[in-house]
Amino acid sequence: MFKTSKKNKFESGIIISIFIIVITLIVYYVCNALELGNFSIIIALIFSIGTSWVSYYYSDKIILASCKARPATKEEDLKIVNILDALIVTSGLPKKPSLYVVEDNQPNAFATGRNPEHSIICVTTGLLEKLDYYELEGVIAHEMSHIKNYDILLSTIVSVFVGFIVMLSDIFSRTLFWGGLKDNDDDSSKANGFLMIIGLIFLILSPIFGTLMQLALSRKREFLADSTAIEFTRNPDGLISALQKLENDSNELKSANSATANMYIVNPFKKNGTKGKKKSTNLWSTHPSTEDRIEALRNII
Repeated sequence: MFKTSKKNKFESGIIISIFIIVITLIVYYVCNALELGNFSIIIALIFSIGTSWVSYYYSDKIILASCKARPATKEEDLKIVNILDALIVTSGLPKKPSLYVVEDNQPNAFATGRNPEHSIICVTTGLLEKLDYYELEGVIAHEMSHIKNYDILLSTIVSVFVGFIVMLSDIFSRTLFWGGLKDNDDDSSKANGFLMIIGLIFLILSPIFGTLMQLALSRKREFLADSTAIEFTRNPDGLISALQKLENDSNELKSANSATANMYIVNPFKKNGTKGKKKSTNLWSTHPSTEDRIEALRNII
């Protein structure tokens, strides 16, 4: 587990560096499209570094605000508070994660934060209402596994960056709609042409690459979090039963979006017409199929 945490920290650093470069080129291109001249590179660097800083320190708050989560209380959410308190001992986490609740009928949960000392677990009211004690224990243990393995830093930062890139792509499309690039034959424009071409390529392709990276990272880590959760609870049946209930629930999570879907324990977007059919993992799946996850858990028993 120590090797996994170390690897995730290293991957987080690499991804942050890549996104700084990508966002710098994209913003540089947009600034040149708006004819901001020599200030373009300065604006691009400030924006990309600022985005990275905000993503690292405030990504959890951004995500909680986007889903309108409220802090859990003993008066309203005693059962889940007690489960979290009990699992702290077996998980070995240095600090108890903050617990939040989202008012939504779909049973689901996610973990966020930059490290185990600054971590958050968020559950829906649907999860609290539809799962029994041992099923809830399995879900909370799964999210605590993400925290201990440092998956939260990686998934949260990638989610925020993908959101920023989509926003920048929208700005670019609006810029073209308002008039696009104007011809400028001065020397500075010709010197910047190569960087602008690279920026345009990144602008077009980065949402696709960012989404693919987001999906691949999520799928790979769900299996590890499932197996680690069993180490915490010693009860695979609880998590297996929880995954089955979450998969079969027909409600769609209203507060989720494409940038944050990979963070949840199961895909928050339900597809019609698939009930009773075996679901397989494909390139655009945010999660491995529930059947594959359950089979992997049963092989542990």
